[in-house]
Amino acid sequence: MSDIILHQYPQSPVAEKVRVGLGIKKLHWRSVEIPRIPPKPDLIPLTGGYRRTPVMQIGADVYCDSQCILRELERRFPQPGYFPERGGGLPWAISRWTDDRFFADTIKLVLAGQGDKLPADFAEDRGRLYMGPDWQQALLEARSELAHLSSQIRGQLAWLDDWLSSGDDFIAGSTAGVADACVYYLVWFVRGRYDGGAQLLSEFATLQEWEQRVAAIGHGSSSDMNPQDALAIARDSEIETVERYDDNDPQHLAPGMTVSVRPDVNAGEMAVSGVVRAVSSDTISLVRESEQTGQVCVHFPRIGYRVDPQ
Repeated sequence: MSDIILHQYPQSPVAEKVRVGLGIKKLHWRSVEIPRIPPKPDLIPLTGGYRRTPVMQIGADVYCDSQCILRELERRFPQPGYFPERGGGLPWAISRWTDDRFFADTIKLVLAGQGDKLPADFAEDRGRLYMGPDWQQALLEARSELAHLSSQIRGQLAWLDDWLSSGDDFIAGSTAGVADACVYYLVWFVRGRYDGGAQLLSEFATLQEWEQRVAAIGHGSSSDMNPQDALAIARDSEIETVERYDDNDPQHLAPGMTVSVRPDVNAGEMAVSGVVRAVSSDTISLVRESEQTGQVCVHFPRIGYRVDPQ
């Protein structure tokens, strides 16, 4: 099997979620560092236009969004598992909270809290991506209500602290799982990127002990890779994904159809077009081609993404 290649950069909070996921499974992976803001000339040929971080590549299969990445890691490397006590339904539901409301509050706090220290190009890129077309007004409002945003995050941290006070070392039980990765990355982001992060976390002793346990898991082992080498691997590999139908799919999607996929928010992002290879309740996989990569299969989650037949 081809190497795990993670297209990412060190400061990315969502990449930290995946890095912890790799650490839980003690995996070795190759790291391709990508720019923090577009253009991303060595990533877009792989994804067909998807620009978010991180992206995982295994041969000619390309996985967008941490949902898809962690799900695929669990499929390929089932031990140690991401769901140590029970199935994955509730942990994935937790991930929709952390990636939605918790993330939205956190990104506003971090962006607004940096004030004039925030580089203009980064502010424009992330503001449009996470706050919509009226991001400038939204960012001004966030800067005027940092205390309110802190109170929103404090309340959610208190939920976690209370849950962890039950005595288990991790969110789902005695061993770490995907729920821990899905929560930890935001605690990591608050502490590392918001000036008041340490103070905000300081009242939650149990949460901080859990934070230290997750940090101690590490990220597995990694080695750097040149982006051109990653493109060459895609070009020289065969797609592993087989055709898959879903007779119960509400949109009646099926292999052979041409569709476009994009995040289900108005973030100004480019839709990715391709031919359906596989479809299920949680994943849509498209075959597409570029000169740099040859034919690749790009995978997206269904939850949080819009699929439009063309």
